[in-house]
Amino acid sequence: MQIPINHFKNAMLAKQTQIGCWVGFADAGVAEALAPCGFDWLLLDAEHGPNTLRTVLDQLRATAPYPVQTIVRPVEANVALVKQYLDIGAQTLLVPMIDTQEQASLMVQAMRYAPEGIRGLGAALARASRWNQVDNYLNLANEQMCLLVQAETAQAMHNLEAIANTDGVDGVFFGPADLSASMGLRGQPNHPKVIETIMRGIDIVKAAGKAPGILATDDKLARQYIDAGTLFIAVGIDTSLLVKSASALAAQFKST
Repeated sequence: MQIPINHFKNAMLAKQTQIGCWVGFADAGVAEALAPCGFDWLLLDAEHGPNTLRTVLDQLRATAPYPVQTIVRPVEANVALVKQYLDIGAQTLLVPMIDTQEQASLMVQAMRYAPEGIRGLGAALARASRWNQVDNYLNLANEQMCLLVQAETAQAMHNLEAIANTDGVDGVFFGPADLSASMGLRGQPNHPKVIETIMRGIDIVKAAGKAPGILATDDKLARQYIDAGTLFIAVGIDTSLLVKSASALAAQFKST
């Protein structure tokens, strides 16, 4: 059996913009329903969504048959959590609240087996290796791992050049909500000062040869970020899509 290829990572290396959707319901049925919709990637949110290791596993299994890359966001930058998510089959992680190069470097180490890193070996128990049925998994795994780190504070933006230039960091994702709060503009992720800061950040990440990423559900703003060079962008959130659509449908008939 061959190791699964990380097509998301390869697409970013080829400078191909990847369009994604946030998945926060923590439900395998929702994830599977979204998987064939045409997105390049889905983000399983275990930071703000009510996910556990088991619910993430269920969603990885549900989306596996479809041509979409499933990314996992852990609740924090934790070496043990990274090991668990990689063992259940995640190949790309989006790690929140990375403020320094040292934090980024630790996550790089956590994503890789020794001697390049510190990921613990447990392939016989891991879905990632198909329980030791993937040929040469231990020697091929590091190459397929993709690390995305989140820059979402004023401190992170101050250290952005060092973070982006960290060897082993594949992309930097800007978190407009937390960044706006850190800048004293809580609840204003689309404030001109926040957008300006992110645009400067995109240029810094591009200059480091890495992939910039962001979540932008406003169509006009999303296209601005794409035009600026963002290579992976989430343009929708499952919870918001459902609430907005359901509310509009109810209003359509309640108003008649």
